Amino acid sequence: MTWQGEWVASRLGVRLADGARPAGVGLADLVGLAVRRNPKRAHLLVSAVLGKHVPTDPRLVYGAGLLLGDLVRARLRDEDVSHGGASLADALLGVKGAAAALRDALRGSMRESWTPVDAVVLGFAETATALGHSVADALGGAYYLHSTRRPVPGLAAYGGFEEEHSHATSHLLLPGDGKALDQDVPVVLVDDELSTGRTVLNTIEALHAVRPHQQYVVAVLVDLRDEGDEAHMNALADRLGARIDVVALAHGRVELPEGVLKAGQTLVKDLSSRVLPNAARASFEVTRVNLEWPSEVPDGGRHGFLPIHRTWLEKDLPRMADVLTPHLDGADHVLVLGFEELMYAPLRLAETLADAKPDSDVRYSTTTRSPVLAVDDPGYAIRTRLAFPSHDDPSDGPGERYAYNVDASFDRIVLVVDDVGDTAELSQGLLERLRALAPVLLVTVPAYRNQS
Repeated sequence: MTWQGEWVASRLGVRLADGARPAGVGLADLVGLAVRRNPKRAHLLVSAVLGKHVPTDPRLVYGAGLLLGDLVRARLRDEDVSHGGASLADALLGVKGAAAALRDALRGSMRESWTPVDAVVLGFAETATALGHSVADALGGAYYLHSTRRPVPGLAAYGGFEEEHSHATSHLLLPGDGKALDQDVPVVLVDDELSTGRTVLNTIEALHAVRPHQQYVVAVLVDLRDEGDEAHMNALADRLGARIDVVALAHGRVELPEGVLKAGQTLVKDLSSRVLPNAARASFEVTRVNLEWPSEVPDGGRHGFLPIHRTWLEKDLPRMADVLTPHLDGADHVLVLGFEELMYAPLRLAETLADAKPDSDVRYSTTTRSPVLAVDDPGYAIRTRLAFPSHDDPSDGPGERYAYNVDASFDRIVLVVDDVGDTAELSQGLLERLRALAPVLLVTVPAYRNQS
């Protein structure tokens, strides 16, 4: 990874400081730095294993999620971690076959000694929806739900939380069956990073007020809290009479100099004023591909995902990959692009395609709401930006959306959306941006419908 943060550090003085390494890798191995277009925060941590802003080997993304789930499993059972992080380090370095080896080692160990762990796993939208799914997969017996910004008529909210630093703060918990959250089992809350812990503490407190649980585990890729933040979490645990644990792949700090917010805003304004010449726009073909998504499998965890759904999906993934592979003949560099909260389905499709096409470089990422500065520099994490209008009639109104590091180096782009997002705005916006770069395969999966 060549974009750990040199560009941002040299201009804003933001630096990453490593801490503990539970998975054998450091903070600077797992994240790089970019600059937000956001008046509340100057910097963005860009993950090397999340597949949100940077197209990534899907087997590394899924393997890192399973590894985090393994840490959760060990903590819930008060056991030692069963796997080291050596293959994660190799995968991050791009060692050939290391990403698949990481995933396969975790899967193999779980099959050999897998006693399902009962838990409720909650993922934070939009960034950690697939990560939370992967943690739930590693536990085997977990019910999975992620928060959402898309309400469903007639479906009552169980609760919600506010993401205080975010550009879009409305989050809902909308389980199809509210009783699933009332189980007397540990609750695992999954996010990509833990900065101060305010959001997760607010969520735990809200959940505990509805249905108290004896144990909560916060699972994150990187833990950035200081001693004061840890004291706040311990104080909440004492007040609730519950156990609250944190597991992470790496610990560390983000060192912010005084005045960094103003400096970041100035930098964004300066670079945004530089108008780049318009490049010639090609117009490649868009092909709709019907995967015949299994009707009994939800498109993801927006309204709940059961262990049996995971079993059914695993069975059908090879078949769906077989439907896609003929359309990828001759493609050496393939991107599977998901859609905001819809991260898990495209991740698992990308992972299966990567196995089915070992001679191709298959990558995975998703679109996002996060406005980030793009700078075409090797030391910077966000090299290119596609901007386009929202296309799923979001509850908080229309707005601009983004796809980062998606460029003409890809021979094919497989865009995966749910049917709520398959609209005229999609065709006129994102699809037009993508088909200027490469031929596009459009895959639509059925979104949840309230049957009551």
